[in-house]
Amino acid sequence: MKRLAGCIDRGLEVAREALAQVGLYAQDLHGVEGTLRLSASATGEEREARFTALQQAWQSSADPVHQHFATLMRSFEPGLFVGGEAADFPADNLDLERWFKGPKGHERRIHGHRHAGVRIVQQGPTLMVALDAHVHHDGPFTGGDLEPYGHASVPESQQQAVERGKIMRQARSRKKRSALLADLEKRYYNAP
Repeated sequence: MKRLAGCIDRGLEVAREALAQVGLYAQDLHGVEGTLRLSASATGEEREARFTALQQAWQSSADPVHQHFATLMRSFEPGLFVGGEAADFPADNLDLERWFKGPKGHERRIHGHRHAGVRIVQQGPTLMVALDAHVHHDGPFTGGDLEPYGHASVPESQQQAVERGKIMRQARSRKKRSALLADLEKRYYNAP
């Protein structure tokens, strides 16, 4: 055990400078995290300005790691600060991901799987609103609460996604695959 500890110590001694530099990079990344975290003291515009200033400073740096950080930040920037300060919209991408976390967790708990599955993708336009409705409503829904939505229809994009899911399910089946291919071939030949 002492011999192993000696090997570890010698290895750490060789990498001490590199580890110190990695620690500095970690502190830099915490600065980026500070621009992304919602806070009462900074508005969205202030956070975006700090993010842009940090990205530009790193872009002009001679350090290749800082230049890589700047490139990553530039790729994330277009959707990062969308929504503004409006209360009904997510403030940024991270807030949007937090909003998706609740319904995804609900799906995982319902089915007992680690992954939320394709149901959220295929039925998302109506499912996400329904799964999120309990957050803004105290107690169970009554018939009167749901009556305004009685004549709502499923969006066309959702219907198309469900149909594509059915086709993909058939394509995965060894028994149904040949019938599916024949049907798709027939559709292709009969297309205008």
